[in-house]
Amino acid sequence: MATADQIKSLIRSYNVDDKEKFYSVALQVAAHEAKRGHASLAHEIRGMVDSRRKEEKQSLKVVSFPSELKGLIHPQEPSTPKSALVMEASISSRIEKVINEYFQRGKLHAHGLTNRRKLLFVGPPGTGKTMTAEVLANELHLPLNIIQVDRLVTKFMGETSAKLRLIFDHMKQNKGIYFFDEFDAIGGDRNLDNDVGEMRRVLNAFLQFLEQDKSESFILGATNNPNLLDTALFRRFDDVLIYKLPQEEQRKAIIANVLGTFKASRFAWSKVLQKSEGLSCSEITSATRDAIKEVILADKNKVSSTILIEALQQKIGSF
Repeated sequence: MATADQIKSLIRSYNVDDKEKFYSVALQVAAHEAKRGHASLAHEIRGMVDSRRKEEKQSLKVVSFPSELKGLIHPQEPSTPKSALVMEASISSRIEKVINEYFQRGKLHAHGLTNRRKLLFVGPPGTGKTMTAEVLANELHLPLNIIQVDRLVTKFMGETSAKLRLIFDHMKQNKGIYFFDEFDAIGGDRNLDNDVGEMRRVLNAFLQFLEQDKSESFILGATNNPNLLDTALFRRFDDVLIYKLPQEEQRKAIIANVLGTFKASRFAWSKVLQKSEGLSCSEITSATRDAIKEVILADKNKVSSTILIEALQQKIGSF
């Protein structure tokens, strides 16, 4: 049987709706029973946990959007694991806090607090902002909805604000992750000389909707140009994550993860890392995959540092 501590841990995690903790302890119980020679019971417990996780995964079906929102929201099925994220430790730690707070939100609510769910991602293209949204959706078992900002903004007075209201109303009824990419299109600084009255109204409407939002959905914004954003926006988000081009340690991890068993035994890491400097995460990933394709088509099974450097060089030359 499970130990007293395991039973208490199961009850505590159930009371605060911490599913991942509950499953983790359940698997510990299974391992404990297996060691005691109760293989059949251990197998049954693991099967129950796996079955429940599979049901939760299948429940992330694409939401049927009202006709007014079709074309404005692009639903995606999350599949990117947390291990795919390679970035600075400070960013990884804050993302981990978002995940931890969500799964223990019951404990926070009991003390009058809420989990952080309004996040702003700032940084150059290809540094992992969209991937973070995908990872959060996958880790939190929530559907991912990409807001088509280019279709959201129109030239007709009042229409963009009306569409924003529809989206925020939809968030209340359909819990999920809503990702506004190229956020500066609607969050531009109201003090800019070239701003027009309609866009000021759009931003004011968004600020109001964001502040009044009491849903359980996540609202994510991403921008490559933080200087264009209105300063009032930063105060409305629970957290602002600053993304940068990958440093040497991150570049090496990205390349190693993508290459896997394709990496040659003799690999000039110093030259590869030097050539990859200044490239974004997505550019490095793309170049590494190009190198893998090249060796596969040549009926080889290892990527040399020379082949990868050539692929990286092509990315640099494409600027």
